[in-house]
Formats: sequence, C-alpha cells, structure tokens
Amino acid sequence: MMHRIPFFALILTLLFGSAVGPTSAMASSDERELTELVDRSKTTLESFMADPNMAWFRDHIKDAKGVFIVPRMWKGAFFFGGEGGTGVFLVKNATGDEWSDAAFYTMGTASVGFQFGVQASEIVLLAMTQRGVESMLSNTFKLGADVAVAAGPIGAGVEGASAALSTDLITFARAKGLFGGISLEGAVITVRDESNRLYYGKAVRPVDILMMRTVSNPLSAGLRGALARAAAGKSPSQADAPASN
Repeated sequence: MMHRIPFFALILTLLFGSAVGPTSAMASSDERELTELVDRSKTTLESFMADPNMAWFRDHIKDAKGVFIVPRMWKGAFFFGGEGGTGVFLVKNATGDEWSDAAFYTMGTASVGFQFGVQASEIVLLAMTQRGVESMLSNTFKLGADVAVAAGPIGAGVEGASAALSTDLITFARAKGLFGGISLEGAVITVRDESNRLYYGKAVRPVDILMMRTVSNPLSAGLRGALARAAAGKSPSQADAPASN
C-alpha cells in the first residue's frame, strides 16, 4: 500500500489544505465549515437512504464496515478537468451497534468515468471489507491500485450483485436528483490532518479516531445516529423508539 503519488498528492495539499497546511490559517470559520461538512454528510446519507433508486445501497449498508461520504464533489477543482471534494469516514464497531467519530479526508481524481454521463455532486463509498477500512488508515492511497473499487448497483429493481459485497470499496453518486454508478479508478484519497486536529482539539491520526476511539466530538452525534439507523434498516424519519414500561 506504499505507492508514491507525489504530484497528485501535492495538488491535493495545495488546493484542499491537507496534512501540511499551516495551523495559523485555521480559524473559527474553519471549525464551522467542518461542522457544516459533517451536517451535510448526514443530509447526503439520509437522502440516499430515502430514494428508491438506491435500493441496493439501502439494503446493504448494514453489511458495510465503514462509510465515506463526500457531500460536495466539485468538477474542475483540479487540473485536467478532474474532480475534488472533502469528506468524512466513519467505522462500525465489532458488534455492529455503534459508529466511530468522523475522520476527515480529501478525494480527488484527474479523470472520472461516469457510466451514465452524470456529474456527481454527492458521493458515498461503502467499505465492504477490512482491507477497505485499513486503506483509509493510510495517509494517502489510490483507488484501484492500493485497494479494489467498483461502481455500486443503481435502480429500484436491482437484485443480486452479490460480487459487490466482497469488493473493498463500492461507490455511489448523485447529482441534481439523478443517480449513477461511477468508476473512481485512480482517484486519490488523502487524510486531512489539520482538519482532524482542529475538529478534535489536538493532533490525531485516523487510527486514533476510527479504531482506538481516543477522541470524540459531540457535534458528530447526528451523523453517527443516522448511520446507526441506516444500518438497522430504519428510514431517516425513524428515531429510536423509547422503551416501554
């Protein structure tokens, strides 16, 4: 998993302020942006869960070991007409009843192949294997090189596609109410160390947030709750019912 991607990683760093960005540049406005990113990620998850076109996604999110959400994927954010955006990754615990806090990442690619010619403004990746989860613990990795990736099944009547359950990362995308499976082969995902530091008040690694769970931020409770409901097969409008006497 130690592929070197110096040029593209440099672009990610310059345009999205990843691991080496100066801490002095972060202010209260940046903290608000991180909170808004987490909130938008919750909205994206719930909208995917509610739409009939995401039947496979809705039925199999319970099988995912982790979920990576990019609520805004911008076209033309990189050279060569590529795509770029910032997202959060959360991991389910061993018993499957609780999700970690959010770790921040940047995803960018020089070329994205949309199967239906649909521009994606929202992207969700399901980590279906332990290898998929462990790839997200790396500082930088490349989809298709360091980890296997495939477009998720789309459509109200989608059945089968059992092979997807053994793929490391399954991708889903949406733009302006339209849906499409996408190929993110070659996309680069990079940890946003400075964002993680700002959100948790100290320097932390993804493994500290996702696996060891040594830090937490109550502002991610809404997203964690939405993931718990999704994995339990509940609709976005359903909340945990109070226990009866």
